[in-house]
Formats: sequence, C-alpha cells, structure tokens
Amino acid sequence: MKLTVAITGASGAVYGIKVLEQARQNNVETHLILSKWAHATIETETNYSVKEVIELADYCHQEDNLAAPVASGSFRCGGMIIAPCSMKTLSAIANGHSGNLITRAADVSLKERRPLLLMVRETPLNAIHLENMLKLARLGVSIMPPVPAFYTKPLNLDDIVSHSVGRALDLLGIEVKNLKRWGDNI
Repeated sequence: MKLTVAITGASGAVYGIKVLEQARQNNVETHLILSKWAHATIETETNYSVKEVIELADYCHQEDNLAAPVASGSFRCGGMIIAPCSMKTLSAIANGHSGNLITRAADVSLKERRPLLLMVRETPLNAIHLENMLKLARLGVSIMPPVPAFYTKPLNLDDIVSHSVGRALDLLGIEVKNLKRWGDNI
C-alpha cells in the first residue's frame, strides 16, 4: 500500500512523524509532503531535524512541486493523511483551492474517492472551522482531531500520540500492531 502523508505548520508535528514511523513498521510506502511552516514546527516542537523526518519517508515531494506523482489521479495510492492539519489547509481543501501539493493531493483524494483523513489541530473552534469540517465530512473525509483516549491508561505523551495515530491509520485500513482497543485487557 502507498500512503500520502502531509505535515502542515499546525502545532503537533509529532503526529505526522509518528504516522511515518508506524507506516514504516507496517510496510506501507510513504510519500511525504512538508509545508514550509512544518519545517519550523518540527524544529521547534520535536527532537527531530527536518532531515531526519524526511528520512522516515520512502519519498519526499516539495510543497511547490505540482508535477509530483501524488498530484495526479493516475498515481495509485491507498489514501492520504494530513497530520497535523492546519485550519488554513482545511479551508483550502474545503473550498477547492489547490495552490500547493498538499491541497492538490487532497483534492485528488477527493476526486478519486480515496480515503482522506485530517488530524485537525486548533482550539477553540470557530464557526468557519466547523463549517469547513462539516463540508468535508459530508464528502467522506475523516475529520479526526487527535483527542486522547484515556482508557488506554497512557504513561507518557508518546503513548497518547501513538494511540491517536494508530486509530487514524486504522481508519485508513492499515492495521497497527499492538494498538490498544476498548475492551482489550488494558
């Protein structure tokens, strides 16, 4: 399976990094797109360098390269995840503005009816955010704010992030090993 992974500049770059790590562990080919602001967020919020994040992916495409394979409907892909997804990116997708490779790849996912999952990061949400999410949800997009599941009894931040990412990959049909589920003897 091939998965397009985008990381925007919203807080929570660790979610996109964890997607890449878990995808690799599950033999999923990843095509990474980093927004310009994702570079800054990765450096500010994590212990990873941008180079180390890029090395977690099988392929990395520049945000301004609208000729990249993921920009075409003929590129066979199992889905796309944007983790984290900024409200700017959400708005662009909801309103059909494909001004960069992230929003173009998302638009391709919509037109080809492929799974698209957005781990939106913002709080509090205003009416515009909610309307854009509703618009996309009605088109079949999975809107998944990374809300912690405390039934897993997380011991640290990595437990919380790993579980949220595991659930997101689950929604894309990628089974993550050792994902704690409700009802399991946790």
